[in-house]
Amino acid sequence: MENILLGFDVLARWDVVLAILCGSIGGVIIGAIPGVGPAVAIAILLPATFSMEPIVGLTLLLGIYGSSMYGGAIPAILINTPGTPVNALTTYEGFPMTTRGEARRALSLAYAASFFGGIFSVICLILMAPILAKVAPLFGSREIFLAALLGLVLVIIAHRGKILAAGMLACFGLFLNTVGLEPVKYSSRYTFDQSWLANGIDLIVVVLGLFAISQAYFLMSGDDVKIRVNKVRGNLLQGFRELSRHPVVAGISGCFGVVMGIIPGVGEFTAQFMSYTTAERISKRPKAFGHGSSEGLIASETANNAVPGAAMIPLLALGIPGEALTAMMLSVFYVHNVIPGPGLFLYQLDFVTALYLALLILNVVVVIFLMFATNFLVQLVRIPNRYLGVCILTLGFVGVYSLRNNPSDCAMAAVFGLLGYILRRLKLPIIPIILGMVLGGIMEVKFRSSMSRVKEPLDFIDRPIAAMIFAVIIIVLLVHFLRVMREWEPRKERKWTYRKSSSKFGRLLFNRRKHMLDDRGKVLRNLQLMSPARKKED
Repeated sequence: MENILLGFDVLARWDVVLAILCGSIGGVIIGAIPGVGPAVAIAILLPATFSMEPIVGLTLLLGIYGSSMYGGAIPAILINTPGTPVNALTTYEGFPMTTRGEARRALSLAYAASFFGGIFSVICLILMAPILAKVAPLFGSREIFLAALLGLVLVIIAHRGKILAAGMLACFGLFLNTVGLEPVKYSSRYTFDQSWLANGIDLIVVVLGLFAISQAYFLMSGDDVKIRVNKVRGNLLQGFRELSRHPVVAGISGCFGVVMGIIPGVGEFTAQFMSYTTAERISKRPKAFGHGSSEGLIASETANNAVPGAAMIPLLALGIPGEALTAMMLSVFYVHNVIPGPGLFLYQLDFVTALYLALLILNVVVVIFLMFATNFLVQLVRIPNRYLGVCILTLGFVGVYSLRNNPSDCAMAAVFGLLGYILRRLKLPIIPIILGMVLGGIMEVKFRSSMSRVKEPLDFIDRPIAAMIFAVIIIVLLVHFLRVMREWEPRKERKWTYRKSSSKFGRLLFNRRKHMLDDRGKVLRNLQLMSPARKKED
């Protein structure tokens, strides 16, 4: 109780209150505009927060992070277009409810579920704060290095189907972190005698390029679509009454959000998927899922809004970000020489409690705002994409130039923006690059400081927590390897289905592919299939 009162004392300032209001309301507006998202907004605002005090800048960014998913549910439900990528699952249940004429019910239920998820995660984390204050000092350099390595492994494995690309991009991020003067002997690394590379590649420049400027390129290269949205009429508080009828689904989804938010590299998508599938499994009406199920909507919105508060745990306790947004917030700590880690919970627990109370307050502010401003937010989806792209591009370059008043930073941001645009077009992940840069710096510093106490390789894991984290890394890799081996089958043992084509060339092409996949060794059959005699028969 004493820590909670101290946390309120930290927040009892006009600039902190203003930051909470601007962040929470601005996050809802940003989330309601498809194509922008919290990552772009935080990347643009990041340079401005460096001149603020840590509590002010972090509450502003937390407001955007925690409230954007409220706004993202509005276009997901009304026009089947998620405002943020996290709200993609909301379209499965929200839009079918809108087509049935239940848009008001869907929006009110989404608001209620999001509010419950946000409050549930904050309460859990406030209760966990004393435990974390006792556990955090047990983490030394070796433990933090292994925890950062585990986070990197989880981030790569989380991109199923794109693991190789995610691993290569994470390694590219590790390489970017090595450019410049190394931190011990200050020798040059990969500068190629270029003075502008001596200070290294700034994380904020990369963040603004990969997220803000690349998104601007993406929006400007697309076509504008005219969207017509009807106003939502009636009371939006009925969702809280309906939410109370599904306490089991809401509780399970909130727990999934908290647990998945704590684990680095997992995030909202996994929490949503697990809560949604669990809700479908325990539901009395599983066939309604995908056709406007209230339980599915509750599971999706509760889980994704429970993640932001939980994602702050590895950031504050160990200084390890679990995703790109918390990696951006980490830079605010470093600029003000506030080092997140075990000492933060040990000596500045009031600061940590203040951040969680800010999350609690912003959820209340957002719900009150949405009760009156939903119809205004509905009209934001009509803003043309190209206009948004020009605004984001302008603000992005202004933010980059304001860092060091250096034109080379703008050129570098434009290059990373082009790289991000290419990755978006190829549907490859961007987040591993950012986390590779952030975690690479942490791993290098902690590895060097721990090597003074290590004489043999096994000395690195001779402490209980280090051994546990190392065992978790091995288990995660083994489980992933076994899953890949189980999914892989020789092509000749697979059963293939083929579509029939009306054209002779189509039939010939599919028959040829069928024979090649059935038995790659029977080359004569393929030659016979493509022979002139066979063509005459066709």
